[in-house]
Amino acid sequence: MTKVAVNAGEEAVHIVIIGAGLAGIATAIALKKQLHFDDFTIYERQASVGGVWQENTYPGCGSDVPGHWYSLSNELNPRWSALYVSQPEIRDYYLDIWTRHGLAAHTVFGAEVVSAEWDSAAQQYDVEIEHGATRARERRTARVVVWAAGGFHAPVFPEDVPGVAQFKGPVWHSARWRHDVELKGKRVGVVGNGCSAAQFVPRISEDPSVEVVNFVRSPQWYIPRTQYKYPEWAKWMFAHVPLVMWAYRAYIMARNDKNYLIFRNADSAITKLARTEMTKYIKMNAPKELHEQLIPDYPPGCKRLIVDPSYLASLHRPNVSLNWTPIDHVVEEGLRLRTGETVPLDAIIFGTGFHLASSFAPPRLQIKGTEGTLTEYWEKHGGGRAYLGLAVPTFPNLFMMLGPNSAGGHASVVFVEETQLGHFLQLIRPIVQRKALSFAPREEATVKYNAWLQSRLARSVWNYCSSYYRASGGQGRNFAIFPGPVTLFWLIARNPEWGDYDVVGGERWARERRAKRAARLIVLSVLGLLLGLAVILFTAGVKGHVHNILP
Repeated sequence: MTKVAVNAGEEAVHIVIIGAGLAGIATAIALKKQLHFDDFTIYERQASVGGVWQENTYPGCGSDVPGHWYSLSNELNPRWSALYVSQPEIRDYYLDIWTRHGLAAHTVFGAEVVSAEWDSAAQQYDVEIEHGATRARERRTARVVVWAAGGFHAPVFPEDVPGVAQFKGPVWHSARWRHDVELKGKRVGVVGNGCSAAQFVPRISEDPSVEVVNFVRSPQWYIPRTQYKYPEWAKWMFAHVPLVMWAYRAYIMARNDKNYLIFRNADSAITKLARTEMTKYIKMNAPKELHEQLIPDYPPGCKRLIVDPSYLASLHRPNVSLNWTPIDHVVEEGLRLRTGETVPLDAIIFGTGFHLASSFAPPRLQIKGTEGTLTEYWEKHGGGRAYLGLAVPTFPNLFMMLGPNSAGGHASVVFVEETQLGHFLQLIRPIVQRKALSFAPREEATVKYNAWLQSRLARSVWNYCSSYYRASGGQGRNFAIFPGPVTLFWLIARNPEWGDYDVVGGERWARERRAKRAARLIVLSVLGLLLGLAVILFTAGVKGHVHNILP
């Protein structure tokens, strides 16, 4: 426990939340409802709420996690139209709960947090915000900073495909969809075959006049997308019959969380069975002449699994083709391949995903703690590293929703964020109550936790191939995945291990905790004595009764 000159009981407490996606919205709602605290501001660089679901508007965009599990447990939505919901529905859900909880008064749009520097003497962050096109800068202080921007806001334009500016036609990333471009009658080159491309390729190729040439580097594993719409009677039950929607959500969670067993060990019988079944699925749905190229040589889950939105079926269309030849560069008329061949195109769409490393440490945002910047800290440790994916040593009162090694490869990130939120609220409760000034995880606790993570990852499928889950261009340490079911993460993170944190200015809070522990111990001791006395008296009574009735 560190003492400082600042008095926790006198200083104002303000919280800055970076991002108005679901993580930022959920954080704000939790502050208002659970802590009855409203001195916070959400800064969102876009013009509206929704985060990744506001930015990604490509045709076919939607979640590959069932909607009832891809929503907050205390803000369930009985009106989801189907098992897997589309981007407009998800974004409307965000907007609805943001509006209902009065968060407009706390949100500043077109505002990007560009720096946050910890002042140890004042026990607060000096935060700098840049506003919109004017580039006007604002400075303010915050006791707590919550990084809630998520992991999918930095689109990847592959560095090994130069020359984009030379192309004569329109070119864009799927996360920045050009709705002003008419694709009818055009030859479209799609670079990439991950989750985003798998969603929009079937949609844009529905028009037979649109010729799609999909340039791919490596095959993917697919699982069936068993989609169905909810009838009106089911929506009515979700809305009006107590516990039905909760039970349904719990069923979906249990069904999905057991799928972690597929990823646990690349050589396990379950993983081999999953590989066999996924291979059958590819062969059943894709053209026969593509089977050999489409079936991966790495274990399922090493890269993100694709919940197939009819991508494989779309490969049967005469206006869809795959090109496996590596791209050398973009030229004026199309794409030049490494063989020297030029593929003429009218438009190019990059479906090449996101740069997770930049999401955890975006170049525009510089966060400085007690011993340097966050970027420097992670460079020192070979990539993103945190305690419970939430907090980082030497960065007091900085909390990350869905930070390093917190996402699962099989489950809802919303559940993970809610688990982190529960942990976070327990940490900042004494701060907003002015009983403590700051919390930061200890380095030794973070080292121990991450050693445990990496030992589990070493035995999992996630270290068997190059992917955006890993640092150093896809070959280094896995900084994205939590190697276990989300129920395990909940068990680990639901309550803080207070000894794992350095606390500043928390003398009052510590005294109260000791008093509460002592009170609980006294109550339990008294209850134990009463229970023991009751047992003794009951035993004596039974013996006396038996003695009286026996001759």
